[in-house]
This record gives sequence, C-alpha cells and structure tokens, in this order.
Amino acid sequence: MARGALLGARGNSGVILSQFLRGLAEILGGRDAPPPDGRVLGEALGYAALLARHAVEHPVEGTILSVLADASGQIGDQQTLGGAARAAAAGARRALRATTGQLDVLSRSGVVDAGGAGLCVVLDALAAVITDEYPERYVVPPRTAPAPGPAAPREDERPGPGYEVMYLLDAPDDAIHILRAALDGLGDSLVVVGGDGLWNVHVHVDDAGAAIEAGLAAGRPHRIRVTYLKAADGHGPQAPCIGRAVVAVTAAEGLAELFEENGALVVRRASGTVPPLAVLAEAILAAGDEVAVLPNEPEVLDLAEAAAERAREGGARIAVVPTRASVQGLAALAVHDPVRRFADDVIAMTRAAGATRFGQLEIAAEEAVTSVGLCRPGDVLGLIDGDVAMIGRDLSRTAHGLLDRMLSGGGELVTLVRGRHAPDDLTDRLEAHLRLRHPDVETVSYEGRQELYPLLVGVE
Repeated sequence: MARGALLGARGNSGVILSQFLRGLAEILGGRDAPPPDGRVLGEALGYAALLARHAVEHPVEGTILSVLADASGQIGDQQTLGGAARAAAAGARRALRATTGQLDVLSRSGVVDAGGAGLCVVLDALAAVITDEYPERYVVPPRTAPAPGPAAPREDERPGPGYEVMYLLDAPDDAIHILRAALDGLGDSLVVVGGDGLWNVHVHVDDAGAAIEAGLAAGRPHRIRVTYLKAADGHGPQAPCIGRAVVAVTAAEGLAELFEENGALVVRRASGTVPPLAVLAEAILAAGDEVAVLPNEPEVLDLAEAAAERAREGGARIAVVPTRASVQGLAALAVHDPVRRFADDVIAMTRAAGATRFGQLEIAAEEAVTSVGLCRPGDVLGLIDGDVAMIGRDLSRTAHGLLDRMLSGGGELVTLVRGRHAPDDLTDRLEAHLRLRHPDVETVSYEGRQELYPLLVGVE
C-alpha cells in the first residue's frame, strides 16, 4: 500500500502520505512485529510522523505534517487498539482546525489545509474499521472565518514558483543527496522519498526544465508531470491559435531546415541538451489548437509529454508522437495530412514512425564495455534502435556493415542523414554500396549537419 501511494501520489501531501503508510508498515507489518494494541499503534504513528517530516526538505507547520504529529501525540496511555485509533482521529481533527492559525495563506483565506483534511479522512477510516463503528458521514471542520474572495498579495510577499514538477526516478541511493541539493536551489516544497533505486520527486520551481534535467543527471526520470500553479490566477496559458500544426524538436541546423521545408514548426535545442519546458510549451501553444509533437530523441520524449500537458490547459488538442530519432520524425511528417481527422492523422504518423528502424554512427570518446564487446577511444560504433550492434575502426566500412545489418530483415526506403564532421563523399559511397548490394531499395540523402553523429540512418 505504501508503494502504491508512492507511485500514485499527485502532489506534496500525497508523497507525504506515502511515507506515513510506509512508517506504519515498517512498525506493524514486520514478521516479528508484536500484536497491535494502543501502545504499538502509538509507536507506529509516531514513527510515521517522524518519517514523513524527514522526507520534506524544509518542513512547514500548518500542513499535513502538523496534523500527523498532533494525531500521533494524542494517543497517550490508551491501551486498546480502538481507543488509540479514536484518539488519533480526534486529535487530527483538532489539529486540522488549528492549521488556519499556523499558515499565513490559510489565515487569509479562512480554510483548513487540504492535505491535513485528507489525513483526517484516512485516520477516521482506520478508527471505523478497527472499532466497527462507521459514522454516517464525515463532518468537515468548520471554517474559522468566512471565505473571502481572492486575497490581494501583501507588499512583502514574493510570488511563488510557477510550476509543480513531479516524477518517478530510477536512481542509486548515493545520487539522491546531490539531486536534493540541486532541486533545493531551484525552488521550494521539495520532497524526495523512496529507496532501493525508486524515488518520488516533488518540487515547486520556476524552471521546470531545470528540475527535470536534475533528474536526468541523477538517473532515469519517468511519469513526469508538470502542473502550472498560476493557471487559476488569470496568468495561465493563453488561448491557442486555430489550426493544425506539427512541432518538431532538433539540435541539427540541417534537420531543422528540412523539418521546416516540410511544414513543421521547429524548436531548436543545443546539442546534448533538452529545450526548456516553457519554450517547448509556448511553441506548442502558438502552433495551433490541434498539434502533433515530434520529440525525435529519447531524452526529449518525457519533456514533450510534460509540455503537451501544460499546453492542454489552454484548450488545445495535443498529441506526442513517440519519435525516438530524427529519421522517425521525418517518416511521421511525410504522412502528415492536415485535412484528415486529427486522431486519424496522429495514428498514421505514429504508425509511420514505428515502422522506421533507426541507426546511427558514433565515435567512442572513452573506453567502455558494450553489448558487443569492448570499445576504445576513436572506435566507430554502429547503433541500431539505440543499442550498439557493431564496433569498427573505419567510418565507411562500419556504415556499410550497419546498412547491411539493418536491411537483413527487409526494407523499401533508406534515409541517410550526413553529420557535420562526416566526410563529404560518405553518402555518395553509401548510395553506391546500396545500389550494388540492395538494388531494390530506394535511397534518399540529406545534409543534417548534426554535431554528435557522423551518420543517421532510417529504414522503412
């Protein structure tokens, strides 16, 4: 249950609740755990409160943390399990009423903390199950003051961060302290919880892209979710333009020109980086009210999903076509038809991208162990669908081998994209090789001018 709460958390309080459940599980769920009574439940709630507080980088009173701490402290000398559960639930409700006097934003609005209210429901449910006494309804604690309209910000109050960023992170435990320090410098409401290689990350920031990049530096972020916190104050995304559009992301100037020639709007990124989330979201918003997004790199895919979610707040229909390489993006764009129904167009583009195998040549920068053996600095690596398939010393010969390997399972069209630092006649030699070895295959070549890869290959 604790793991499910960790994976399914939808905000700061949800992440804290997962640690509350984890604390209960560690005390009550062990093989040698004593039979639960009032004392044991009190110990479990106290440990859960401590664990939850330690999960937050900068704890704030008047939140779910305060409610949990007061609930665990109310059990006292209760010996029976039912008495302890009822005391904890009652203590939580009293603590919830007090939150309006502990947090400025609650004092001005006259409402209690939402996360604390949710914890009251959980503890009431626990008491009801233990005692078999089910109340007819849950009574929300009354407001301490009438709810006014939106409060004007005080002169000394700084505006809060613009985005809530959450993601799951696969990362080693020793990388987390560096991640915490990086995120703490970017924003507030920082919570990083988990263990054994799986972490849930929550933070409020102005630069959502930087928060995601910090996760990429620590491990593999996934299920990325970005929420625009100021959407309710009239400063949210503006209404999108009208029309169908395709937005493509690339770091190569030649590929950017190629995408633009074929009707796409291009978001340029520096080689080896991802574009800022706000830049990508605004480009999507400005493109139209029906937009297909081509990320074209694995590391941009999750960011594109987050940017699309941000753009959807403006009322646009956004679909991210999961292109993991530029040649897949070109294949998807080739079948784009703005006259088709949007859903049908996205399906056609996705199928075209999925039917395109992609390969590339890279130059090894250091010695490393690959799936096909040891490579040394200066070796030419041939990758197929992201995995190293061959290692060579000569660029042209390795390219020949890569093409033959990719065409061994069939193919009708080969796309060659030459990089900035590749020999000028590389694609000419490869086309001659294909005419000799694979005469039935059609070939197209482009000047991509990409920095990192001497050659990109697509096989459809």
